Amino acid sequence: MKIEGGCYCGGLRYTAEGEPLGSLQCHCRECQYITGGNPNVIMVMPESGFRFVKGEPRSFTRTDIEQAVTRMFCPTCGTAIGTRSPKRPGAVILKVGTFDDPSVFQPKVAIFTVDRQPFHHIPDDLPAFERRPG
Repeated sequence: MKIEGGCYCGGLRYTAEGEPLGSLQCHCRECQYITGGNPNVIMVMPESGFRFVKGEPRSFTRTDIEQAVTRMFCPTCGTAIGTRSPKRPGAVILKVGTFDDPSVFQPKVAIFTVDRQPFHHIPDDLPAFERRPG
């Protein structure tokens, strides 16, 4: 699979190639902060097939928690592009809203539903877990 995408202003562009390692909705409270209140819809892709083809992102990593993720975003428009996580070495976690064609996204699981808000939608046939599945 090849995914192309970028930020709202066009200052960042990327490509991601390879077999998806995950495709999910995350309802955790941290993701709600990052998205403005909704679940995060993300695809996990192999880091070896990922590269920025235009621009360089800024990044943010919390220093007050262990194993914090590093969030990549556009320095101009602020669009959140994706995340690198110490819990997912060799992978990049991409936000579906940044895809040129978001219709390729088909969630396989919903996680951290313990934090789900009443206005979040989880399809009836989607496996859902209160936390990260083991």
